[in-house]
This record gives sequence, structure tokens and C-alpha cells, in this order.
Amino acid sequence: MRITLDEDRCCGAGTCVMTAPDVFDQRDDGIVVLLDPNPPAQLATSVHDAAARCPAAAIRVETE
Repeated sequence: MRITLDEDRCCGAGTCVMTAPDVFDQRDDGIVVLLDPNPPAQLATSVHDAAARCPAAAIRVETE
């Protein structure tokens, strides 16, 4: 699994941080920070859920 984040599209809603806090965090301005672009497989469900819930569609998940 490989994750990419388009910071220019991020609206700072924070749903990804609440859904997958081991993978995403937020800066002081609300923009999301990708903590781990290649998280372990056991986080796949929460990462896919976070991407699906992103209101700006700023998160892309590629399965290898």
C-alpha cells in the first residue's frame, strides 16, 4: 500500500486524522501531514476509510 497526499487540495477537515491517526496528523494550520506513506497492512482498512471520507479527495491509496 502506498499513500499520496495532495496538500493543495486538503481542506483541513481532519477526518483522516480521526480515522487513521497512526498515518495522518495535522499542522497548526489544519493541513494534513502524511506520517507514513507506506503503512503496515493491518492499517489498510482505516487508511482506505480515511481516503473515502476525505471531503476534498486529497488522499490517494495505491495497493501494490
